[in-house]
Amino acid sequence: MSLNPAHKIILLCFFSGFLAQLIKVALGYSKEKRINIRHIVEPGGMPSSHSSAASTLTISIGLTSGFDSPLFAITFFFSIIVMYEATGLRQAAGKQARILNQLLDKIYKKEATGDMKLRELLGHTPIEVLLGALMGILFALAFF
Repeated sequence: MSLNPAHKIILLCFFSGFLAQLIKVALGYSKEKRINIRHIVEPGGMPSSHSSAASTLTISIGLTSGFDSPLFAITFFFSIIVMYEATGLRQAAGKQARILNQLLDKIYKKEATGDMKLRELLGHTPIEVLLGALMGILFALAFF
């Protein structure tokens, strides 16, 4: 049984992003020496699952509709926005959260700030985005 090309693209994008999240669990294990299943749903980290899924989408569309098609142009532009947002906006929000957490620690002298802590790892470094994108491209090429 052969999958409809649209369904195949959806599945490939999902599995590309999921694989990136599993890699985060493995990398977390190498650092923490324990499996932290939260890494599957946490934002940020190596590699960027958003970039991986977006580039899988873009290359899959290019392979099915043509790299000169309007649909490829749309998905390419979409992928650029996703990657820019991951390194720009979310990275800035993470830096702001880190500063706010430091201020809270100073104000409350590390007393009872546990519930008030903001998540600091929100975005990606450029290398995390680049490797996520490369992973997604290779994933699409391997399975299409």
